Amino acid sequence: MSAMEKLVWNVLGYAAMPLIFLFGFIAVSVAACLILMWLDKRKG
Repeated sequence: MSAMEKLVWNVLGYAAMPLIFLFGFIAVSVAACLILMWLDKRKG
């Protein structure tokens, strides 16, 4: 592997982790809101 390739893979690897955490957090937040809204609708 060339130095350029190694650099690209390092950048991708370090960028992927926070993005995965961020998208996971957003997905959980949206799911929680939808479930709470649905439960509220059922109750009322």
